[in-house]
Amino acid sequence: MSLANAAGQTGELPKRAEGHGQAAVSLDALEAGRHARVAAVRGSGAVARRLMEMGVVPGAPVRVIKAAPLGDPLEVRVRNYHLALRRSEAQTVSVVMSDE
Repeated sequence: MSLANAAGQTGELPKRAEGHGQAAVSLDALEAGRHARVAAVRGSGAVARRLMEMGVVPGAPVRVIKAAPLGDPLEVRVRNYHLALRRSEAQTVSVVMSDE
C-alpha cells in the first residue's frame, strides 16, 4: 500500500504525540465535552508564551466546554478554570484524547 493511499491521498500520516499511542489533534478540533491532555503548544510568539503562562502546558488536562454561536471564541476548561480562546489560538495547541 502506498503512503498516499494509507494517509487519505494527502501523503501525510497523523501526527503522534510523544509517549502516546494516540494521534494528536488541535484543540479547536476537539469535540465539546471530550477529555484530553495537552501534548504540545506550537509557536514561539507571545500567544504561545501567554498560553503556557496560563497553564496550557504539556500534560495539563483540557476540555472544550462550548463554542460561541458563530464558532469563535471557544470556552475551554484547563486545570480547573475556564478560559476563552480564539479558534486561531486553539489551533496552536495539540492534544491527545484522555480517559478522565
